[in-house]
Amino acid sequence: MDLSRFPRRRYTEGHTPLEFLPHFTKALRATCGPDGGPNVWIKRDDMLGLTPGGNKTRKLEFLVADALAQGADTLITCGAPQSNHCRATLSASIKEGLKCRFVIEERVPNSYKEDASGNNFLFRLLGVEAITVVPAGTNMLEAMQKVAADLAKAGRKGYIVPGGGSNAIGGLGYVACAQELQQQFFEQGVRIDKVVVGSGSSGTHGGLLAGFMGNHINIPIVGIGVSRDPADQNPLVHKEAQAVADLLGLGMTIPPEAVVSHGDWWRPKYSVPNQAMVEAVQMLARTEAVLLDPVYTGKIMAGLIGLARKGFFRKDENVLFLHTGGAPSLHAYEAEVLGLTELPA
Repeated sequence: MDLSRFPRRRYTEGHTPLEFLPHFTKALRATCGPDGGPNVWIKRDDMLGLTPGGNKTRKLEFLVADALAQGADTLITCGAPQSNHCRATLSASIKEGLKCRFVIEERVPNSYKEDASGNNFLFRLLGVEAITVVPAGTNMLEAMQKVAADLAKAGRKGYIVPGGGSNAIGGLGYVACAQELQQQFFEQGVRIDKVVVGSGSSGTHGGLLAGFMGNHINIPIVGIGVSRDPADQNPLVHKEAQAVADLLGLGMTIPPEAVVSHGDWWRPKYSVPNQAMVEAVQMLARTEAVLLDPVYTGKIMAGLIGLARKGFFRKDENVLFLHTGGAPSLHAYEAEVLGLTELPA
C-alpha cells in the first residue's frame, strides 16, 4: 500500500523498538498454572514523538498535515479530563506554530480539576489556549463545531481533530505502523502469533486491522476494550477499519469476524481504576521498568494477563503487546497504582 499520496508530518525519528520482555514473561508464566503462559513482546509506541509519545502521534502525523493543507491556525479536539490525545494534539500544535483548544467531557461527574496533575498539568504547562468542560453524554462534535464557529467570528480557522484522532485519515497512522511492524518482523527474525491492542475510540485497532489485511499480515489482532463490551465496541472498530480501507482504495470488504475484542477489564467505568489494572501496572514496572497508565494501557495489559491465565494463548505463542503510551496520567492516580486505595477487582 502506498501512503505517499497522503500529506504527512513526521514527529518521530525512525521506528519504535520491538522488544522481548523476558522478566515479565517469566513472572506471568509463574501465575498461569502448569501449562505456563506465552512469550510476551512489546511494541514501544510509548516512545513515539510528541510530549511524551503514544499512539496518537501516528494519527496526528496525517491529521495535522491535513489541517495545514486546509490553512488552519488552530487545532480543536476533545477527550476526557486526563486525555492523552488532547495532550498529544496540543504538542503537535506547538510543533507547527498553531493554537489549540479542547472540549473536555466529564465522563465521571466532577472529575475535571483545573489544578490536577498528570496530563492536566501538561495542558497548562504546554499552554492550551482554552478548555471548555461539558457533562457526560454531550454531543462532542457539536461542541467542537461551536468552538470552530467562535474562532471563525474572530477571523481564525479551526480544524476539528476527532476524539482519539479516530477517523479514516487518522487511521492511516496505524496502517503505517502495520508496515513498520512487517519490516521489523523480517529484520529481527521475529514470529508473532497474536497482537494485543487497546480498543477505545477505535482508530488504533481499526487502522491496524486495515493495515494488516491490506499488507497480507495474517496475524490475529486481539482488542481489549477500555470503555465498552464487544457488542458495542466491535461495530465501531469494523466501521473504522472499513473507512480506512476505502480511503486507501483497497477494494476490499473487512469481514466482521476479523474484529475481535474483549470487554472484561475496563469496569467499573472508563478511567476508573480497578485491581487488575494495578497488578498489571506494578508487574510491568517491577519486571521491565516499563510504565503503563491507569486508563488505557494498564487495563489493556490486565486483559493480556487475564487471557493468559485463562489459557487463551498457548505456551509457545509469541504475543505482541502494543504499548500506546499514557504515562503522564500515572501521576494523577498515585495512591491507586501504589495499592494504597481499596479498589474493585
